[in-house]
Amino acid sequence: MARIEHIKHRLDNWALWRARMTDGGQGWHGCNPMAAWAEDVWTRTSYHGASIPHFDEDAEETDRAVNALKLGRGHLFVTLDCIYLKDLGVSGTARRMGRAVSTIHAQLEQADRWIDAWLCAEREKKDKARAQAEAAKAAAGV
Repeated sequence: MARIEHIKHRLDNWALWRARMTDGGQGWHGCNPMAAWAEDVWTRTSYHGASIPHFDEDAEETDRAVNALKLGRGHLFVTLDCIYLKDLGVSGTARRMGRAVSTIHAQLEQADRWIDAWLCAEREKKDKARAQAEAAKAAAGV
């Protein structure tokens, strides 16, 4: 099985959003921009300075999904935290968690599928609530 591309993209945006929140909350870097500019782009290991566009609403929704992993799927939460927020990479995450690299890849795939299902369930809840509100509005003759 493989990773889900649109979920990977959401997680990249989420990581950038979280990094920007940590760096001051206004999308500005917490470090000297000249130092970030001078950093060798081939050795850059963090999302700071990345040009990935992010969307707050998507990132907030992804944040809720990732945090929902804590209940019952904590190992997937830790995997995403190490990969996306601590920027340890797959090998570093495997070392930190005491697991094989192949296990980390499998956990990323599992996390993608779980988050995708969570997002679909949330959309269904919103659609159902919207339909109920429209039905109530129609019944009231508004």
